[in-house]
Amino acid sequence: MFNQLTMLGRSATQFFFGGITLAVVTLASLYIHSPFAATAFAYLVVILLFSLMGSFIASLALSIVSVAALAYVFAPPTFSLQIEDYQDLLVVVAFFTASTVGAHLIGKVRYETEAAREVAAKLRRSGADLHNREKLWRAIFEHNPAMYFMVDEAGTILNVNTFGATQLGYAPAELVGLSVLKVFLEDDREVVRKCIGECLTDIGQSRTWDIQKVRKDGSVLWVRESAKSMLGADDKPIVLIACEDITEQKRTELALQRSEAHLAQAQELSRTGSFGWNLATREVFWSKETFRMFQYDPETKPTPQHVLDRTHPEDRASVQETLDRASRGEDFEHEYRLLMPDGSVKHIYALARATRTASGDTEFVGAATDITAAKQTEQQLRRSEAYLADAQQLSRTGTWSWDCQRRCFAYRSAEVSRLFGFDPDEPVSLEAIRSRIHPDDLPLQQEVQRQAIEQKTGNFEYDFRIRLPDGTIRHIHSVAHAVLGSDGSTVELIGTHMDVTEQHAARERLENTLAALRESEQRFRDYAETASDWLWETGPDHVVTLISEHASAAGVLATGHLGLPRWEIARDVEEEPEKWQQHRVMLDAHLPFRDLIYRAVNGSGSAIYVRTSGKPFFDVSGNFLGYRGVSSDITAKIRADQAEQELRKAQADLAHVTRVTTLGELTASIAHEVNQPLAAIVSNADACLGWIRRETPDVSAARRSLGWIIDDAIRASEVIRRVRSLARKGDIEMVPLDINDVVNEAIALLTRELVNHQVTLRTELAPTLPTILGDRVQLQQVIINLVMNGIEAMQAVDDRTRELAIQSSRDDMGRVQLSVTDCGVGITEDDRVRILDPFFTTKSSGLGMGLAICRSIIEAHGGRLSIVRKQEPGATFRFALPVVSCLDNQTVANLQVLI
Repeated sequence: MFNQLTMLGRSATQFFFGGITLAVVTLASLYIHSPFAATAFAYLVVILLFSLMGSFIASLALSIVSVAALAYVFAPPTFSLQIEDYQDLLVVVAFFTASTVGAHLIGKVRYETEAAREVAAKLRRSGADLHNREKLWRAIFEHNPAMYFMVDEAGTILNVNTFGATQLGYAPAELVGLSVLKVFLEDDREVVRKCIGECLTDIGQSRTWDIQKVRKDGSVLWVRESAKSMLGADDKPIVLIACEDITEQKRTELALQRSEAHLAQAQELSRTGSFGWNLATREVFWSKETFRMFQYDPETKPTPQHVLDRTHPEDRASVQETLDRASRGEDFEHEYRLLMPDGSVKHIYALARATRTASGDTEFVGAATDITAAKQTEQQLRRSEAYLADAQQLSRTGTWSWDCQRRCFAYRSAEVSRLFGFDPDEPVSLEAIRSRIHPDDLPLQQEVQRQAIEQKTGNFEYDFRIRLPDGTIRHIHSVAHAVLGSDGSTVELIGTHMDVTEQHAARERLENTLAALRESEQRFRDYAETASDWLWETGPDHVVTLISEHASAAGVLATGHLGLPRWEIARDVEEEPEKWQQHRVMLDAHLPFRDLIYRAVNGSGSAIYVRTSGKPFFDVSGNFLGYRGVSSDITAKIRADQAEQELRKAQADLAHVTRVTTLGELTASIAHEVNQPLAAIVSNADACLGWIRRETPDVSAARRSLGWIIDDAIRASEVIRRVRSLARKGDIEMVPLDINDVVNEAIALLTRELVNHQVTLRTELAPTLPTILGDRVQLQQVIINLVMNGIEAMQAVDDRTRELAIQSSRDDMGRVQLSVTDCGVGITEDDRVRILDPFFTTKSSGLGMGLAICRSIIEAHGGRLSIVRKQEPGATFRFALPVVSCLDNQTVANLQVLI
């Protein structure tokens, strides 16, 4: 509004003085009779001069007044606004145009001049202000207690404030022009490059990082750098960096972190977690170890309910009672158990004390310790003590401690009392114990104890005898060592008494056996010298030139072999021509040979088998001279091998007979297993005919009945296949097997037998057992035999359920293990030793070959059949078989020649 009034006043002034001037020019022109064009020019000059005052509106008004004056006063006809002369009209139009345009241009020039003057004034004021600000900010930059750096895009320091340079031990001039990386650790320089690069990428974006800087003297300080890039005067980017010294803060943080880490590690190592509980706010604090102990996510907000949720159900009531007492402000200390999500149990010892906060609230501060390991150790210690007592009783070894000052036993285990024939629960005096020591050995025992007390070091061993009231003599071996006190004297003797009566008897038996062995060794040495292998030698024509004298003298070989080649001595040349042809090729090639076996005759004309090996020999010139070698009479071995083959054949026949006999016993079960699917086939066939005979045959139902017929036929065929497999007498078929499949196939043949004898079968077959290598039929025979034995053993059981259990698992050695357990009459201790022997039986009509055949089959498979000792009635037979990956070459070879 003020500007508008100012402009209006200026326009009025311009018009007023301009009008006066025009009036003066008009009067002057009239006075001098100035031409029309000259008067118009004079008016134009006046208007342009007054237009310099800046108001275009006033100039326009003056132009209009001038046009009116020219038309009224100077253009004919005078004193009329009408212009008759065409040239005068052009002058008026030109005058008005020139005055208007000129006034406008002059006004615009004046406006721009004033604007330029104002801009210049502003620039002068801004320059002064900028200079003042520069002085202020330079003072701040130089003396602000923070480091400031200005670097270019190459990382060169363009400027640094005095405080920053001083902090680093430099003068500002020493740093300008250097790379900013010089003041950083070498390991951190790549980080600095990356940070500066990010600033240059995002111009105007601030970034902050913590890093270490290196002073001129090599010391290090921590700084927090805030950096921003901007464009300089030459449009090149520069980076401004402000650094705050945070060394003390970092040291404090690192110390706090170390303290927290040490505390957390100490809690983890000691399995102790800390906790806090504010009763007023109900706020609960847990340490990291407490979360780990209770197996909760550290992000969980803990409450007392979380403790109750993890508490073992049997301890939950006592924990709730403790929490109730704590809510009344009472200190607490208690042990309880946690039941973890995986089913494991932890033992916790918790201790807390109530404190008062600054606001007067009651707050508990406490610790919870995982004492599971201690509890387990305590339990193991109790078990160890029990095991030690059992071990001492089983090994008949007692421990004792003798107090040298009081001259009495400081400790004596129960087994020591048993060794001396006393009841462990009754007190026994020292005199009573000494009375049981053999009179001849008592002085020796006392002397050894005296020497042990005096010598103080080393172990002391001695033997003595105990004579029991019934006259029985026990031989005891004792070992002791001395325990020294602080003054170096012997204060205690600690030792053991071991019953070595059986070892003593065994040693006597061993001595007798060694004497017999020495006699036997001499006897067999004489046999070896008189019946050892014989040596032979042939010439270059392979004719025998030398035979050991004792071979002919003992009648091992027939006489007259000298002068004959070996193929004329042998009696199997025509039977095995290829063997002898190959042998003669080796002889002609002068090659050594080993273990050539052939048949010959001895001095009495009987056939013998000879194994011979030979090596060619030459003279110094390399000429072939013949062969030298050794021969052995292996007739006994060959006969034994033949007998073993016959025995294996007999065992196979016996095993087959046993299987066939078992099938005879299972006839009812087999018939039942076959009749069931056959009956189902007949029923389904009748149903199928019914569906087809309808007016509208039900093809879908008939097809379903046919499917059932096929399934039942397969079931019957499967039963028959298993029976035929057991009944056939064929070659052994060693294939990879799943023992659970073998068990299920055997059970299918025994189902009816179990029902008839009112026996309940329970199977516990472990899944995913490894594969074994074996003959399916023979392993089924073993399982059937063991199950049938268990059924027969429970025939006389009337006072309990007749239950038979079959379990498969893996033993400690990784083998596949199968056990068959009955609850029958069991096996006596005397029978247990011989139950697996051939022809031993506890049945009135048994042959005693069933278990013997089972043992031979399992051992041929590389396994072992055994009887497991058990306290309850009944018996358990168990066998373990190696898995396929564990079979060695020898076991596989044995399997190939099984029975």
